[in-house]
Amino acid sequence: MSKPTLEIQLKTLPNEPGVYQYFDTNGTIIYVGKAKNLKKRVSSYFTKTHDNGKTRVLVKKIAEIKHIVVKTETDALLLENNLIKKYKPRYNVLLKDDKSYPWICIKKERFPRVFQTRRLIKDGSSYFGPYTSVKTVHTLIDLIKGLYQLRTCNYDLAQEKIDAGKYKVCLEYHLGNCKGPCEGKETSEAYEENIKAVRQILKGNFKDSLTQFRSQMRDFANNMKFEEAQRIKEKIEILENYQARSTIVNPKISNVDVFSIVSDESYAYTNFLQLSYGSIIRSHTLEIKKKLEETDKDLLELAITEIRQRFNSNSKEIYVPFKVNLGSDLKITVPKLGDKKHILDLSIRNAKYYRLEQLKQVKIVDPDRHANRIMAQMKSDLRLSEEPRHIECFDNSNIQGTHPVAACVVFKNGKPSKRDYRHFNIKTVEGPDDFASMEEVVYRRYKRLLDEAQPLPHLIIIDGGKGQLSSALKSLDALDLRGKIAIIGIAKRLEELFYPNDPIPLYLDKKSETLKIIQQLRNEAHRFGIEHHRNKRSKTALNTELETIPGIGEKTVVELLKHFKSAKRVANAKLDELEAVVGVSRAEKVYSYYHEKQ
Repeated sequence: MSKPTLEIQLKTLPNEPGVYQYFDTNGTIIYVGKAKNLKKRVSSYFTKTHDNGKTRVLVKKIAEIKHIVVKTETDALLLENNLIKKYKPRYNVLLKDDKSYPWICIKKERFPRVFQTRRLIKDGSSYFGPYTSVKTVHTLIDLIKGLYQLRTCNYDLAQEKIDAGKYKVCLEYHLGNCKGPCEGKETSEAYEENIKAVRQILKGNFKDSLTQFRSQMRDFANNMKFEEAQRIKEKIEILENYQARSTIVNPKISNVDVFSIVSDESYAYTNFLQLSYGSIIRSHTLEIKKKLEETDKDLLELAITEIRQRFNSNSKEIYVPFKVNLGSDLKITVPKLGDKKHILDLSIRNAKYYRLEQLKQVKIVDPDRHANRIMAQMKSDLRLSEEPRHIECFDNSNIQGTHPVAACVVFKNGKPSKRDYRHFNIKTVEGPDDFASMEEVVYRRYKRLLDEAQPLPHLIIIDGGKGQLSSALKSLDALDLRGKIAIIGIAKRLEELFYPNDPIPLYLDKKSETLKIIQQLRNEAHRFGIEHHRNKRSKTALNTELETIPGIGEKTVVELLKHFKSAKRVANAKLDELEAVVGVSRAEKVYSYYHEKQ
């Protein structure tokens, strides 16, 4: 399959937050951007008139669009930052270190400090973030300082220096913000207990801290210190609304490859995310065409080997959705909880969106491949002996027993074949009897196909449950077609699929393409039947009064309606207007009929 055009790439972008990347004809990345809605944002580049000359030049140079789906706008912002710093695209601003996003650092030292920083130093310190809002960082640090009395000085608090009396407590001690470890007024063990609590806060465990904060707020309010209570309340609100766990995960997850796979009957899609210090630095999805009945495990092992060679990955650990065999040198992790599971879920989301994008493109570019895939999927899902290339669906329509009709719609290769649609006026059934009506139309349909030596369908779908299915089976039995055509019934409420002689219904995945096509067939049959029913009732309602006029026949009625368009206009017409259409004699009869009634 050739590379899709820009027009097709734009049509198949998802309406999800994420990061988009533009490439030129040489395959060089020239721009990275973030979007709340990828489809709307990227499309705007090609539909708007840009005042900026460089933007116009950029749009002209775009030869390919790629994107990475993320969960939130915040994730898109962070991922955009990482990719811009990694690739330095020509049309992006150069992001310097002092403009990067802030982190909170717990310094690796005796009596650790907790502070904000924009630099990550590999000295064993713990870093939490990055945070997109400096206000959030300040709120977290203020919260920590309000709950735990931690030092802010940068002294080397070695035990021998404290014992030698090298330091004196500062103003922070006298203000109650520090317990004075520099003079030995606090033990390192007690201090470390506070640091453990701080780590819980930074990991997103606010429960205990919020309880203490609410207690502080009530104390301020009880002491009539309403301004202080309001400030505490604002901090609580910020923390309660803050999402502590970003998809750009904790920097402890570093030098890790993440792989996931989604597949259908014909293809599999493996997504690869590469993580460095908690951030995604690469995303790639590989499409694999199935040849035999390969399992997802086999395909994933093949894809991991190929992708790691292609990108020269030396990571010693990978995250995967299930166990794979890749040798003893590589650590295989199957995440179940926490940040690791969070990033695996993101990889699965990207694989699913890539698959949907490819399916949309294939539907436009290669309809035959699309039809083949759908047919193979339906054969598997519905447990059929052959692909249902020709499907017919029946539906009855009647309102309070009037004008009973039925409809048969036909799908070929998964698409409506409207020239093969058929209407049926019920002839042998008195009153609203859906079961008998279904038996009649199924018999009439396939009796005619047999008589005319027309091809029979591979699958019949009956809109209804066990009752309608049993009625249709009677007709197939009468025509000696039982077992020669697959037949199922679909119940309207729970989307249950019923098979002959099987009391237990089949339930398909609500998002499966097979169920969507069956629903489309059922809805189309219902629409087609209702349309015929409505037209029949409308024709009856229009014609009844005109045809009851003494001396007026069907030909006159048709002439009048063709000229005046409706029975109401005929009734309101002047005598000379009627004479011009149907002559003097018939015009007088029509005119007299309506005006004598007034």
